[in-house]
Amino acid sequence: MLLLGTTTASAQFKKKKAKIEIPDTVPLLNGFQVSADLLGAAMMHIGSYGQYEGALRVNLRDRYFPIVELGYGKADHTDDGTLLRYQTKAPYGRVGIDFNLMKDKHDIYRLLAGVRYGFTSFKYDLHHPGIKDPVWLDEVEFHAEGIQCNYHWMEVVFGVDATIWGPLHIGWSVRYRNRIAHNAGDLDNVWYVPGYGKSGKSVFGGTFNIIIDI
Repeated sequence: MLLLGTTTASAQFKKKKAKIEIPDTVPLLNGFQVSADLLGAAMMHIGSYGQYEGALRVNLRDRYFPIVELGYGKADHTDDGTLLRYQTKAPYGRVGIDFNLMKDKHDIYRLLAGVRYGFTSFKYDLHHPGIKDPVWLDEVEFHAEGIQCNYHWMEVVFGVDATIWGPLHIGWSVRYRNRIAHNAGDLDNVWYVPGYGKSGKSVFGGTFNIIIDI
């Protein structure tokens, strides 16, 4: 009986000891991260639109990451069918927060989900090399310049962040963007919106980032 009682007491002690949790010693403000999007910059050089974008993200206990993203978007696109040329360039901004979904929030990998609010105010130009006048049969060029527009949108973001070496990380994200308010100008002929992508009620986008802890 004495042996049984001693064994039971020892088992209960070990069970209680196992339940003791080590307190999280990570401070509330656990640093900052700066990043640059390589995908948008590549699209700027190989396609008809793209953007240069950087971000500043705050690390709160490796779980919550408030973020500000600033960029400069540009497009120069000519439609193959209509020969209408669309040009725009303007800055944009987003603010939001990411949440680390990993059970071990201090892991070198992070699985992130987040939201953003984005805004841009921009102007665009339209040019056409010539439209034949049906009466006089001569070519009449078409130009519309400085058409003022603005866009407001929300984003749902899913991404991965992985430590490569020391303070260096790489990360990628997939984004669903939904327009919440806009002014498309007098002609209502917006083709590309800086920071948003091709115009429309909703679009998908993505980033590939180089990230540095500071």
